[in-house]
Amino acid sequence: MKRSLSAIKPTGKLTLGNYIGALKNFPKFQDEYENFIFVADLHALTLPIEPQTLYENTRDLVALYLACGLDPNKTTIFLQSDVSEHSELNAIIQNYLYMGELSRMTQFKDKSKKLNQNAIGLGLFAYPVLMAADIILYNADVVPVGEDQKQHVELCRDLVHRFNTRYNKEVFKMPTPIIPKTGARIMSLTDPSVKMSKSGEKGDIYLLEDLKSVEKKIMRATTDLGSDIKYDKENKPGISNLLTIYASLKDISIEEAENIFSNCHRYGDFKKEVAKVVTDELSKIQTKYKEIIDANIIDKVLKDGAKKAKECANKVLKDAQRTIGLYGK
Repeated sequence: MKRSLSAIKPTGKLTLGNYIGALKNFPKFQDEYENFIFVADLHALTLPIEPQTLYENTRDLVALYLACGLDPNKTTIFLQSDVSEHSELNAIIQNYLYMGELSRMTQFKDKSKKLNQNAIGLGLFAYPVLMAADIILYNADVVPVGEDQKQHVELCRDLVHRFNTRYNKEVFKMPTPIIPKTGARIMSLTDPSVKMSKSGEKGDIYLLEDLKSVEKKIMRATTDLGSDIKYDKENKPGISNLLTIYASLKDISIEEAENIFSNCHRYGDFKKEVAKVVTDELSKIQTKYKEIIDANIIDKVLKDGAKKAKECANKVLKDAQRTIGLYGK
């Protein structure tokens, strides 16, 4: 069976964008692949974050993994920091990626623009190196990611080719990125030119948010000129974003969503339908989330997951260590 690997950083409250772009799709892979999914808590350290916030976000993320359909009997769920092989392999492969490559990463350029140029941490710059280690350690065949992470997976592929060529053997497996066809990038409700994020903007919808608040946000979402419900990202970005949300949650194509609203010429009526679909979905997630918290199963899930993940990761690390000549490995 082929293997799939995914992760999310616990840097903030998970949004509807995180759900549609990642969490909603995760359970689909656990029946088709040997599924590994972790909390990228080491990646969360690349920008300042309060210890208690990191701890709480991590617990919530694991609970939401389970609430959104991941089964610990089918998916290995663990914390990145519980498997030391991530850091150990990172120390090796950082020597096989180049500063020029890392400086061209879009996410680094975008995030570094917002920071004091004299206070950009090495972790932010070298983020793709650790991500490559994450992927390589589990011999991942496929890596489901959003569009903004595809570049990092492509860099990982370059690294795999470079490393294997250097030692003339297949030490690392070549991964393939998978991006959802619908809903890969959900935009802010107040500014459809920017991605919905975990940063606390009023245009974001959170998975654990009060449902009445969610409904109000959707009803107040930025729309466009005209009255037709049509997908046109350039001229109607607001409506296109709402159509994407609707289609993603209904598991239909954008074209099917357009047909459903072909006779609807009032944005208010359209928004009500979108709001209903969203709140119905979030209601189910929030109910399951509460059940998981009450069941007190998170620690056991993580302990079992770390044990299995470590067994797999250690084999890959040892092979890499022996390949490059580290004595006694």
